[in-house]
Amino acid sequence: MSDAAQTLTVVIPLRVKPRGGRKAMVTPGALALERRQDITLIKAVARAFRWRRMLEAGRFATINELAAAEKINSSYVSRVLRLTLLAPDIVEAILDGRQPEGMTLPGLMGRFPVVWHQQ
Repeated sequence: MSDAAQTLTVVIPLRVKPRGGRKAMVTPGALALERRQDITLIKAVARAFRWRRMLEAGRFATINELAAAEKINSSYVSRVLRLTLLAPDIVEAILDGRQPEGMTLPGLMGRFPVVWHQQ
């Protein structure tokens, strides 16, 4: 080797992807190997089913009572509760991290078809 400085350049292709409210660096092919679990979306689905059970069990008579007990806005409770209307295979895909690329909590807080086969 000579005394001249040698440079070694290493290129690692990365993408920055949002993951559950935070950003993660993803290498090519990693999406196929790892689950793309959106923790924020999973928590919202779990919360929605918990709230539905509370309402069905008669623990709270109205959404307003539930919202007051949880100390959050009743409008938010109503929108999150709609996640219980998702088709079972979509809920399972969310929990397994197999949801479609664009399926996020903000996207599901808008309108979506309540008929399962249209989802």
